Amino acid sequence: MNVFITGAAGGLGRAMAVECAKRGYNIVLTDCDEIHLVQIKNGLLRQYDINIEIIVCDLTNKEDVDTLIKKIDFLNLKFDMMLNIAGIDNEGAFMSRKYDQIGDIVKVNVEATLHITYEILNRRNTPFNIVFVSSLASQFPMPLKATYAASKRFLFDFALSLGVELKESKVSVLTLCPGGLATNPTVIEAIDAQGFFGKATTNRLEIVSRKTIQKALRGDTVYFPGVLNNLFRIFNNLLPRQMVANLIHRRWVKSQAKWLNTNNQSMANMVKTPITQNLETKGVI
Repeated sequence: MNVFITGAAGGLGRAMAVECAKRGYNIVLTDCDEIHLVQIKNGLLRQYDINIEIIVCDLTNKEDVDTLIKKIDFLNLKFDMMLNIAGIDNEGAFMSRKYDQIGDIVKVNVEATLHITYEILNRRNTPFNIVFVSSLASQFPMPLKATYAASKRFLFDFALSLGVELKESKVSVLTLCPGGLATNPTVIEAIDAQGFFGKATTNRLEIVSRKTIQKALRGDTVYFPGVLNNLFRIFNNLLPRQMVANLIHRRWVKSQAKWLNTNNQSMANMVKTPITQNLETKGVI
Protein backbone atom coordinates (compact mmCIF):
# COMPACT_ATOMS: atom_id res chain seq x y z
CA MET A 1 0.00 0.00 0.00
CA ASN A 2 1.25 3.50 -0.89
CA VAL A 3 0.32 6.31 1.50
CA PHE A 4 0.71 10.07 1.00
CA ILE A 5 1.04 12.13 4.21
CA THR A 6 0.96 15.94 4.45
CA GLY A 7 2.23 17.80 7.51
CA ALA A 8 4.48 14.80 8.09
CA ALA A 9 7.11 16.62 10.18
CA GLY A 10 4.65 17.54 12.95
CA GLY A 11 3.72 15.40 15.93
CA LEU A 12 0.60 13.81 14.46
CA GLY A 13 2.19 13.45 11.02
CA ARG A 14 5.17 11.67 12.55
CA ALA A 15 2.89 9.37 14.56
CA MET A 16 0.87 8.52 11.45
CA ALA A 17 4.08 7.80 9.52
CA VAL A 18 5.23 5.44 12.26
CA GLU A 19 1.86 3.64 12.27
CA CYS A 20 1.96 3.21 8.48
CA ALA A 21 5.56 1.96 8.64
CA LYS A 22 4.60 -0.61 11.27
CA ARG A 23 1.99 -1.93 8.85
CA GLY A 24 4.57 -2.23 6.07
CA TYR A 25 3.11 0.57 3.95
CA ASN A 26 5.29 2.55 1.55
CA ILE A 27 4.98 6.25 2.33
CA VAL A 28 5.54 9.65 0.75
CA LEU A 29 6.06 12.35 3.35
CA THR A 30 5.70 16.04 2.62
CA ASP A 31 6.19 19.11 4.78
CA CYS A 32 8.01 22.44 4.57
CA ASP A 33 10.41 21.30 7.34
CA GLU A 34 13.17 19.45 5.50
CA ILE A 35 15.34 18.77 8.57
CA HIS A 36 12.62 16.87 10.42
CA LEU A 37 11.49 15.06 7.27
CA VAL A 38 15.01 13.67 6.82
CA GLN A 39 15.18 12.68 10.49
CA ILE A 40 11.86 10.85 10.29
CA LYS A 41 12.84 9.06 7.09
CA ASN A 42 16.18 7.91 8.46
CA GLY A 43 14.62 6.77 11.72
CA LEU A 44 11.92 4.72 10.00
CA LEU A 45 14.31 3.14 7.51
CA ARG A 46 16.46 1.88 10.38
CA GLN A 47 13.45 0.00 11.78
CA TYR A 48 11.26 -0.98 8.85
CA ASP A 49 11.78 -2.52 5.42
CA ILE A 50 9.66 -0.07 3.42
CA ASN A 51 10.06 2.53 0.70
CA ILE A 52 9.99 6.17 1.83
CA GLU A 53 10.10 9.31 -0.30
CA ILE A 54 10.28 12.78 1.21
CA ILE A 55 9.29 15.86 -0.76
CA VAL A 56 9.81 19.29 0.79
CA CYS A 57 6.81 21.45 -0.06
CA ASP A 58 5.01 24.53 1.19
CA LEU A 59 1.45 23.58 0.31
CA THR A 60 0.40 27.24 0.19
CA ASN A 61 2.91 27.86 -2.63
CA LYS A 62 1.53 26.82 -6.04
CA GLU A 63 5.01 26.43 -7.53
CA ASP A 64 6.00 24.10 -4.68
CA VAL A 65 2.88 22.01 -5.21
CA ASP A 66 3.50 21.86 -8.96
CA THR A 67 7.06 20.63 -8.29
CA LEU A 68 5.75 18.03 -5.83
CA ILE A 69 3.26 16.71 -8.36
CA LYS A 70 5.92 16.55 -11.07
CA LYS A 71 8.12 14.46 -8.80
CA ILE A 72 5.23 12.12 -8.00
CA ASP A 73 4.55 11.72 -11.72
CA PHE A 74 8.26 11.19 -12.45
CA LEU A 75 8.32 8.39 -9.88
CA ASN A 76 5.09 7.02 -11.44
CA LEU A 77 3.41 6.84 -8.04
CA LYS A 78 -0.22 5.97 -7.44
CA PHE A 79 -1.67 6.07 -3.93
CA ASP A 80 -4.00 3.87 -1.91
CA MET A 81 -4.40 6.27 1.01
CA MET A 82 -3.97 9.98 1.74
CA LEU A 83 -3.59 11.45 5.22
CA ASN A 84 -4.37 15.19 5.16
CA ILE A 85 -2.66 16.33 8.35
CA ALA A 86 -1.13 19.71 7.48
CA GLY A 87 -2.81 22.53 9.40
CA ILE A 88 -2.08 25.54 11.59
CA ASP A 89 -3.65 27.62 14.34
CA ASN A 90 -2.63 31.13 15.41
CA GLU A 91 -4.00 31.39 18.94
CA GLY A 92 -5.77 34.59 19.99
CA ALA A 93 -8.70 36.92 19.43
CA PHE A 94 -9.41 37.89 15.83
CA MET A 95 -8.38 41.54 16.20
CA SER A 96 -5.30 40.68 18.29
CA ARG A 97 -3.68 38.88 15.36
CA LYS A 98 -2.14 40.34 12.23
CA TYR A 99 -4.29 39.68 9.22
CA ASP A 100 -1.57 37.54 7.63
CA GLN A 101 -1.76 35.24 10.64
CA ILE A 102 -5.52 34.91 10.24
CA GLY A 103 -5.26 34.47 6.48
CA ASP A 104 -2.61 31.76 6.82
CA ILE A 105 -5.08 29.59 8.74
CA VAL A 106 -7.43 29.60 5.75
CA LYS A 107 -4.59 29.17 3.25
CA VAL A 108 -3.23 26.06 4.95
CA ASN A 109 -6.30 24.44 6.50
CA VAL A 110 -8.65 25.05 3.57
CA GLU A 111 -7.06 26.17 0.30
CA ALA A 112 -3.89 24.06 0.44
CA THR A 113 -5.79 21.00 1.66
CA LEU A 114 -8.28 21.23 -1.21
CA HIS A 115 -5.51 21.72 -3.77
CA ILE A 116 -3.37 18.76 -2.73
CA THR A 117 -6.43 16.54 -2.28
CA TYR A 118 -7.55 17.28 -5.83
CA GLU A 119 -4.12 16.42 -7.22
CA ILE A 120 -3.73 13.18 -5.27
CA LEU A 121 -7.27 12.04 -6.14
CA ASN A 122 -6.16 12.19 -9.77
CA ARG A 123 -3.26 9.87 -8.87
CA ARG A 124 -5.08 7.20 -6.89
CA ASN A 125 -5.55 3.49 -7.02
CA THR A 126 -8.93 1.83 -6.44
CA PRO A 127 -10.09 1.46 -3.72
CA PHE A 128 -8.77 4.63 -2.08
CA ASN A 129 -8.94 6.07 1.44
CA ILE A 130 -8.68 9.72 2.49
CA VAL A 131 -8.33 11.01 6.04
CA PHE A 132 -8.98 14.68 6.78
CA VAL A 133 -7.78 15.97 10.14
CA SER A 134 -10.46 18.31 11.40
CA SER A 135 -10.83 19.00 15.14
CA LEU A 136 -13.20 18.72 18.07
CA ALA A 137 -13.29 22.53 17.71
CA SER A 138 -15.17 22.06 14.43
CA GLN A 139 -18.29 21.21 16.43
CA PHE A 140 -18.43 24.46 18.40
CA PRO A 141 -18.58 28.22 17.82
CA MET A 142 -15.18 29.14 19.28
CA PRO A 143 -14.55 32.75 20.35
CA LEU A 144 -10.78 33.43 20.50
CA LYS A 145 -10.25 30.56 18.02
CA ALA A 146 -12.94 31.63 15.57
CA THR A 147 -11.08 31.30 12.27
CA TYR A 148 -9.41 28.03 13.24
CA ALA A 149 -12.68 26.42 14.36
CA ALA A 150 -14.48 27.65 11.24
CA SER A 151 -11.72 26.29 8.98
CA LYS A 152 -11.98 22.91 10.68
CA ARG A 153 -15.79 23.00 10.34
CA PHE A 154 -15.31 23.54 6.63
CA LEU A 155 -13.14 20.42 6.45
CA PHE A 156 -15.66 18.45 8.48
CA ASP A 157 -18.58 19.28 6.18
CA PHE A 158 -16.47 19.06 3.01
CA ALA A 159 -15.19 15.59 3.92
CA LEU A 160 -18.69 14.25 4.61
CA SER A 161 -19.94 15.61 1.30
CA LEU A 162 -16.92 14.38 -0.66
CA GLY A 163 -17.34 10.92 0.79
CA VAL A 164 -20.89 10.73 -0.54
CA GLU A 165 -19.83 12.07 -3.95
CA LEU A 166 -17.04 9.54 -4.40
CA LYS A 167 -18.57 6.49 -2.73
CA GLU A 168 -19.47 4.84 -6.02
CA SER A 169 -15.87 5.36 -7.16
CA LYS A 170 -14.72 3.28 -4.16
CA VAL A 171 -13.23 6.27 -2.36
CA SER A 172 -13.74 6.21 1.41
CA VAL A 173 -13.41 9.45 3.38
CA LEU A 174 -12.80 9.61 7.14
CA THR A 175 -12.78 12.81 9.19
CA LEU A 176 -10.63 12.73 12.33
CA CYS A 177 -11.77 15.19 15.02
CA PRO A 178 -9.36 14.99 17.96
CA GLY A 179 -9.28 17.13 21.06
CA GLY A 180 -5.87 18.30 22.22
CA LEU A 181 -2.78 16.53 20.89
CA ALA A 182 0.53 16.93 22.72
CA THR A 183 2.52 17.57 19.55
CA ASN A 184 5.10 20.08 20.84
CA PRO A 185 6.08 22.03 24.00
CA THR A 186 4.02 25.09 23.05
CA VAL A 187 0.87 23.02 22.60
CA ILE A 188 1.53 21.24 25.89
CA GLU A 189 1.71 24.63 27.65
CA ALA A 190 -1.62 25.61 26.11
CA ILE A 191 -3.19 22.32 27.25
CA ASP A 192 -1.85 22.79 30.79
CA ALA A 193 -3.28 26.31 30.91
CA GLN A 194 -6.77 24.86 30.40
CA GLY A 195 -6.48 22.84 33.62
CA PHE A 196 -8.50 19.65 34.12
CA PHE A 197 -10.58 19.89 30.94
CA GLY A 198 -7.53 20.58 28.80
CA LYS A 199 -5.83 17.42 30.00
CA ALA A 200 -9.02 15.34 30.03
CA THR A 201 -9.77 16.11 26.38
CA THR A 202 -6.21 15.48 25.19
CA ASN A 203 -5.66 12.39 23.07
CA ARG A 204 -2.55 10.18 22.87
CA LEU A 205 -0.91 10.41 19.48
CA GLU A 206 -0.08 6.73 19.05
CA ILE A 207 -3.61 5.61 19.96
CA VAL A 208 -5.25 8.18 17.68
CA SER A 209 -2.94 7.19 14.81
CA ARG A 210 -3.60 3.48 15.17
CA LYS A 211 -7.37 3.83 15.45
CA THR A 212 -7.53 6.36 12.61
CA ILE A 213 -5.93 3.94 10.16
CA GLN A 214 -8.15 1.11 11.42
CA LYS A 215 -11.32 3.14 11.00
CA ALA A 216 -10.28 4.47 7.58
CA LEU A 217 -9.70 0.94 6.28
CA ARG A 218 -13.04 -0.12 7.77
CA GLY A 219 -14.85 2.62 5.87
CA ASP A 220 -15.92 4.75 8.84
CA THR A 221 -16.76 8.38 8.08
CA VAL A 222 -16.10 10.20 11.39
CA TYR A 223 -13.81 9.56 14.37
CA PHE A 224 -14.00 11.57 17.61
CA PRO A 225 -11.34 10.12 19.96
CA GLY A 226 -12.16 10.02 23.66
CA VAL A 227 -15.32 9.42 25.68
CA LEU A 228 -15.33 12.90 27.23
CA ASN A 229 -14.91 14.57 23.85
CA ASN A 230 -17.94 12.69 22.53
CA LEU A 231 -19.98 13.72 25.56
CA PHE A 232 -19.05 17.38 24.96
CA ARG A 233 -20.07 17.02 21.32
CA ILE A 234 -23.45 15.53 22.22
CA PHE A 235 -24.09 18.10 24.96
CA ASN A 236 -23.23 20.89 22.51
CA ASN A 237 -26.01 19.75 20.18
CA LEU A 238 -28.58 20.16 22.96
CA LEU A 239 -27.88 23.86 23.59
CA PRO A 240 -28.43 27.01 21.50
CA ARG A 241 -25.21 27.84 19.69
CA GLN A 242 -25.19 31.41 21.07
CA MET A 243 -25.20 29.99 24.58
CA VAL A 244 -22.38 27.60 23.69
CA ALA A 245 -20.34 30.49 22.27
CA ASN A 246 -20.82 32.51 25.46
CA LEU A 247 -19.83 29.58 27.68
CA ILE A 248 -16.73 28.84 25.63
CA HIS A 249 -15.72 32.48 25.62
CA ARG A 250 -15.86 32.71 29.41
CA ARG A 251 -13.63 29.65 29.75
CA TRP A 252 -11.19 30.57 26.99
CA VAL A 253 -10.63 34.13 28.21
CA LYS A 254 -9.07 32.81 31.42
CA SER A 255 -7.15 29.85 30.03
CA GLN A 256 -5.85 31.70 27.00
CA ALA A 257 -4.65 34.66 29.08
CA LYS A 258 -2.84 32.20 31.35
CA TRP A 259 -1.28 30.41 28.40
CA LEU A 260 -0.19 33.60 26.65
CA ASN A 261 1.36 34.96 29.85
CA THR A 262 3.17 31.68 30.46
CA ASN A 263 4.34 31.48 26.88
CA ASN A 264 5.59 35.08 26.88
CA GLN A 265 7.41 34.53 30.16
CA SER A 266 9.04 31.37 28.81
CA MET A 267 10.26 33.29 25.79
CA ALA A 268 11.59 36.10 28.00
CA ASN A 269 13.51 33.63 30.16
CA MET A 270 15.20 31.86 27.25
CA VAL A 271 19.01 31.98 27.23
CA LYS A 272 20.01 33.92 24.15
CA THR A 273 22.35 31.93 21.95
CA PRO A 274 24.30 33.65 19.15
CA ILE A 275 21.75 32.26 16.68
CA THR A 276 18.84 33.75 18.66
CA GLN A 277 20.59 37.10 18.94
CA ASN A 278 21.21 37.10 15.20
CA LEU A 279 17.55 36.41 14.45
CA GLU A 280 16.50 39.23 16.80
CA THR A 281 18.85 41.62 15.03
CA LYS A 282 17.29 40.72 11.69
CA GLY A 283 13.79 41.16 13.10
CA VAL A 284 12.80 37.53 12.51
CA ILE A 285 11.75 36.94 16.12
